[in-house]
Amino acid sequence: MLIYFYIYIFVELVIKMTCFIFIIFKILTLRKKNIQRGPKDLNDVYSPYSDVTQLRVSYNIYKAVYLVAYALQDLSNCKVGKGPFLNGTCADPKNFKPWQVSQIMALGEKVNFDQNGDPIAYYDLMNWQRAPDGSLNLVKVGFYDASLPGHSLVINDSVIQWPLGKKSVCSSSCPPGTRVVRRKGEPICCYDCVPCTEGEVSNKTDSLECSHCSADTWSNTARNLCIPRTTEYLSYYEFMGILLCVASVFGACLSLFIITIFISFKDTPLVRANNMELSFLLLAFLAVCFLVGLLFIGVPSDWLCRIRYPAFGISFALCISCLLAKTAVVLMAFRSTLPRSNVMKWFGSNQQRASVIICFIWLLTSPPHANNNTDYHGATIIKECVPGSEVGFWSVLGYIGILACGCLLMAFLARNLPDNFNEAKFIAFSMLIFFAVWITFIPVYVSTAGKYTVAVHIFAILASAFALLFCIFVPKCYIILLRPEKNCKKKIMEKKSHKP
Repeated sequence: MLIYFYIYIFVELVIKMTCFIFIIFKILTLRKKNIQRGPKDLNDVYSPYSDVTQLRVSYNIYKAVYLVAYALQDLSNCKVGKGPFLNGTCADPKNFKPWQVSQIMALGEKVNFDQNGDPIAYYDLMNWQRAPDGSLNLVKVGFYDASLPGHSLVINDSVIQWPLGKKSVCSSSCPPGTRVVRRKGEPICCYDCVPCTEGEVSNKTDSLECSHCSADTWSNTARNLCIPRTTEYLSYYEFMGILLCVASVFGACLSLFIITIFISFKDTPLVRANNMELSFLLLAFLAVCFLVGLLFIGVPSDWLCRIRYPAFGISFALCISCLLAKTAVVLMAFRSTLPRSNVMKWFGSNQQRASVIICFIWLLTSPPHANNNTDYHGATIIKECVPGSEVGFWSVLGYIGILACGCLLMAFLARNLPDNFNEAKFIAFSMLIFFAVWITFIPVYVSTAGKYTVAVHIFAILASAFALLFCIFVPKCYIILLRPEKNCKKKIMEKKSHKP
């Protein structure tokens, strides 16, 4: 037992002598480096050798030596039957295993070891603090001890001195409306604040993800709140809707007014010479075309969409069919070489049912329906009618175009017929306007969206209907009402004189 006591005394003397020699050596070195003539204040001289504010390394060496001494002392003082191991056994001081050293109390501190004999991680959390005199001191504000289960990190917030006006992080906090995106290859506190995309919001600081708004809402400009989407459709109460509505009603009333004039002067040569029955039918269908424009205004619904497109296609097909029949009758009346029966069979009732058949098949296979469109502008719900079948929609337009081409061709052939009031020229001119309107309509219809698409469609309907009405019937009304002297059989049958 005395040998261990002597070893302990010897180790302690060696440590104290080592520390004494180290201090003497540093003082001599300092004096050698700072030899200077005249007086000198050591408080104004800084040297790493004179810095004694932190002796953590020296203290750790000192503590390690004491740990060895205390471990040897505990091993030597262990009594068989009261030892820490199985059945109260003790470890052999001359031949012990690393796992037999698990915990040692030295200098008032407890040091733990793992099964391999290595010390378990233990760190002090130090905080730089400025003293009232302006000096900086390191103060222990917590510790990390891996041997403590579940609570390895302990911090005492009450003694932490936070720097005023200083930031100890790489990046500032991300405000609501943004999300955190980590910077690759940099510490976890370094990140970028990326704004949420349209339709997504974040209402928390340092949000990792943005959440999607519901189908009826959209993100505001700050991207921190979902607000209800605005609804867009061509309404009766806005200026453009009122203007188109007035134009549609005016066109229908004007068509009915011309019908009234023709009925009042039905026995006059001018009305009788221009196929009165077909003229009445044409005016009636034109009135329907004007009124069809009203179906495009207002909130779309499924039943309204199913009426809108077929009514448009059938009414215009019937109008162009009446014009085609009028032109064919005039052409056959003055050109006897054309076989009347062979030509008229192309304008029979079977051919005029084609538009009705196309619309009927369209409604059965893929009918038009109302739709809420959010693809064009996310913050706006565009209430619109979609054709359902693009083939059906363009088939109706194609059939109307074929009828218009046939009408234009026959009107061109009948342009020089010897009739003083030949309407073939007026029909040809109205067909040219008709083609100009609908050829312009196609690219504009495809490139616009929302209520402006509906407005373009209504404008094309009204423009082509007004072209037919003014080009064909206004000259007749002018003769009937303002130049009645020309409304006689002699003037009608009179051939135009051609200058040589």
